Amino acid sequence: MASSLCLPYCYKPFVFRRAAKQALSSLVAFSNFTPLHHRHYRNRIFSPACASAAIDANKELRSTDLVALEYAELNLSEKISGELGHVRIRQHVNPLSSSFAMPAPIPDWNQVFRDPMLPLTVDIGSGSGRFLIWLAKRNPDSGNYLGLEIRQKLVRRAEFWVKELALSNIHFVFANASVSFEQLVYAYPGPLMLVSILCPDPHFKKRHHKRRVVQKPLVDLIINRLMPGGKVFVQSDVLEVALDMRKQFDVESCRLQHIDTTDPSMPCDDEGWLLNNPMGIRTEREIHAEFEGAKIYRRMYQKLK
Repeated sequence: MASSLCLPYCYKPFVFRRAAKQALSSLVAFSNFTPLHHRHYRNRIFSPACASAAIDANKELRSTDLVALEYAELNLSEKISGELGHVRIRQHVNPLSSSFAMPAPIPDWNQVFRDPMLPLTVDIGSGSGRFLIWLAKRNPDSGNYLGLEIRQKLVRRAEFWVKELALSNIHFVFANASVSFEQLVYAYPGPLMLVSILCPDPHFKKRHHKRRVVQKPLVDLIINRLMPGGKVFVQSDVLEVALDMRKQFDVESCRLQHIDTTDPSMPCDDEGWLLNNPMGIRTEREIHAEFEGAKIYRRMYQKLK
C-alpha cells in the first residue's frame, strides 16, 4: 500500500472510507505499497497497472476493492478458467448433511507437494484460497499448505489458481473437516506445524450450533497431531463464535498455552484477544468485516513441548 495510506486496525468506518478513498485516488502513481494493516511487509511490489485495474478511485470505495489491493501481487483476477466461469456459492452449508458425510480421498502427497516432508499448515474452511495461496507463495521452501473447503466450486477455482501460479507447496481438498481431518492429516508424512480456523460459518441458531466446525472431537484431533511447539490460530468477527472456539481450546491448558505467555511480541487486549493478525495478511472475511467497523477476535495457541 502506498505510504500515504497507513491506517490502524481500529477505525471509525465512515472516516476510514473517506480517508481511504482520498488516498487510493493517487495510488496508481506509486509502484510500492503495503497492506492496510501491517508495517512488516513494505517490500511487496505491485505495478501501477495492477493497482489501477484493482480499483477505480472515482468510484465509491468497497471492501471488495480492498481485497483486490491486499491480494494484488497474486494477480488472480484474470486467472479464472473459462470452464469454471463465475463462481457463485452459498454462504453457509450444512456440514451434517449426508452429502458431506464421505471422507475425502487421501492425495498422493508426492504428487501434490514437491517435498511432502516439510512442515504442514492446514487451513480449515479455506474459502476462496487466496489467503493460503499468498502464504504458500511467500514461503515456497519452508512449508506445505493444505486447504480444506466444503464448497467444491471454491476448491476447483483455488486449484486452478495454484496451477496457474505453478506452486508446488499447496493443495486444496474438497472436504468436510469434521469428517476428513483425521485421515488426511494423519496420513501426511511430515509434521503438522499450524492449523488455522478463520471466521468459520457462525450457524447462529442454537439448534444449529452442532454444525459449527470447532467441536471437542476436532479439537482433540488437532492437538494430538500437532508437533511440539505447533500452533492453532482461530479468529472470528462474531463474538459468540469466537468465545465458543476460545472455550474449546482454553480448556486444554494442560496441552496448550496461549501465545502471549511465551511471546511478548504478540500482545493481547484486556480481554485476552490478540491485538494483531500474526499471519502477515488478512483473510477476505476479515477485510470485509473491518471495513464495516467490526472487531476481529483472535486467539493463537501453542502446543507444549
